Amino acid sequence: MKSVTAISATILFVTAGCVGCKPSGITSNDIITVDVTASYPKKELILQDCFDVEYVPLETTDEFITRANIQTISKDFIITRNGARNGEIFIFDRKGKGVRVINRFGQGANEYSSILGLTLDEEYGEIFVNNYLSRNIPVYDLERNYKRTLKNEESISYDQINNFDRDNLICVDGDNIFDDVKRNIFRIISKQDGSVIKEIQIIYKEKRLPKVVHNENAEYISHARNWLIIPYGDSRVLVDTSSDTIYKFQPDHNMVPFMIRTPSIQSMYPGVFLFPGVLTDRYYFMETVKTEYNFETTEGWPSIDLMYDRQEKAIFEHVIYNDDFSTKRPVNTAFELTPLAYDLIDKEVAFAEKIEAFELVEAYKEGKLKGRLAEIAAGLDEEDNAVIMLAKHKK
Repeated sequence: MKSVTAISATILFVTAGCVGCKPSGITSNDIITVDVTASYPKKELILQDCFDVEYVPLETTDEFITRANIQTISKDFIITRNGARNGEIFIFDRKGKGVRVINRFGQGANEYSSILGLTLDEEYGEIFVNNYLSRNIPVYDLERNYKRTLKNEESISYDQINNFDRDNLICVDGDNIFDDVKRNIFRIISKQDGSVIKEIQIIYKEKRLPKVVHNENAEYISHARNWLIIPYGDSRVLVDTSSDTIYKFQPDHNMVPFMIRTPSIQSMYPGVFLFPGVLTDRYYFMETVKTEYNFETTEGWPSIDLMYDRQEKAIFEHVIYNDDFSTKRPVNTAFELTPLAYDLIDKEVAFAEKIEAFELVEAYKEGKLKGRLAEIAAGLDEEDNAVIMLAKHKK
């Protein structure tokens, strides 16, 4: 279910990444048009044909017990956290061995009261924590030491923060994606003090949001929660749901069209929204999400997984399977993948997915696993930390 239902909305992270080989960017000739109402032919892919797949079992000790909500995969580290109101940040090395736990949860000047997400600048060894409720971003080094706090603009809470370059982050105005006030949703901010370097303007007619309001008082809101900033090489693909054009924002701050959806979102009620997901030199993975939600059954947000094949110059409805499961386990390429802060140094890892230990133990007992994954599962206990699947660019 792709939604959050709450009294005053709560945030659920989703993701995007890269598949196949390292993306080198696009030219103006690569702009595609996607009809969100069309029926497309189906195509199946195998994960291992597109990636070098590695599995990393996270060490389980009394100190390192984590829900494994992955925040970033860098050259040397895997960083996870637990819930938004749980202060623990877990740092593992790339083999899955626990390095240290950071917990600065509290109301003090050098602490955070919530973790909506975090991003790592490995070059400077700094972790930026999205302290959503307090509207700021405290910064710590990898040894747990407090460095400084970036102050958000007045009345702004950031929904998503990512590395943009050595000096700046790129962020989503989290309040803007829930209310009907017309303003710019994306900002480039300084890593030193949080000051706004640039507001990124995307022009549209009327604001359109993938949300369903339960009653006139807006006591309950359900909102589709796809990523609105998707890393693609050195650029960022930006999705403003009110616009029919999805843009690529480049390191030089130049913005070029990337995808165009049709029919116009301004003409569709209920709206069908287009969200890019995994982007590669060969494939653009994406999904359509329809604005439908039933508060009584808590079901809704029907979606269709699509893929544009740049070689065939055609759009398909697709599914991609992890071949290390004999049961053809699907991997979602637009919504359910773990979010990556996208390390600026090492872009080897395209995306990551956690697989719960209990799921692997059960599958192993039933003879449904192959190769290295079966070897790892043989030594797991159901209560162990998750195993992290790293999908890396083909060498």
